[in-house]
Amino acid sequence: MFARNEGGLDRALRIVAGLALIACFFLFPDAAYRWAFLLGIVPLVTGLAGTCPLYSILGISTCPVKRS
Repeated sequence: MFARNEGGLDRALRIVAGLALIACFFLFPDAAYRWAFLLGIVPLVTGLAGTCPLYSILGISTCPVKRS
């Protein structure tokens, strides 16, 4: 559907950040804005998919240039 526009480091950081935020949702059940931790789903999904819709809109790509 979308072309890959995330490099390896970008993807890894998104996955780690997403998992950390989702873990905080379960680790801090009494947090006032606990629902905000569920926003970790966004970086997790974009990291696993390898594409970021916002990057596509802005024309950004962190993928290494393919040399032929």
